Amino acid sequence: MSEDLRQLAELLRARDELDFKIAEVTGRSARRGDVGEFIAAQVFDIELAMTATQPGHDGRFRSGPLHGATVNVKMYGEAVAGIDLSPHPCDYHLVLSGPRRPAGVVRHHRWCIAAAYLFATGRLFEQLNERNVKIGIATSIRKSDLEAARIFPDAGPTPPLSLSAKQRALLSLFS
Repeated sequence: MSEDLRQLAELLRARDELDFKIAEVTGRSARRGDVGEFIAAQVFDIELAMTATQPGHDGRFRSGPLHGATVNVKMYGEAVAGIDLSPHPCDYHLVLSGPRRPAGVVRHHRWCIAAAYLFATGRLFEQLNERNVKIGIATSIRKSDLEAARIFPDAGPTPPLSLSAKQRALLSLFS
């Protein structure tokens, strides 16, 4: 047996144990999206839907200025690569993103939250339609769109939501 295969088998068993522990904490899978939803629920006081496969939105804000609004949470290694947008009704899209990837071949992208963006879905769809951007999987988002929607680590020029010190500290745990 190849030493590479033996090492890979050991690493996958270790990762499976970690994924099991993560799933115990989140109550969902250890996939990036499910973990992102759990983090968002804790930081932004979101009541998640009973199932992770509900179309349109992942939950509702339980408190704050967005109380009662629906939200679709996305967790990406890099948001500038595009975000998945569904035609189902949803008030907001909350995007948690890792850092920009360096140019060249990248075999691994570390798990972290380098930025958070909050988009008012209706306004975002209007802007994309004006630019004739196809809405769906990996919808192209301009850097200026991301900048305007940025709420973490530093808010954009006119942030759609101001974070509390506690919310910034909680997100910083993953940066």
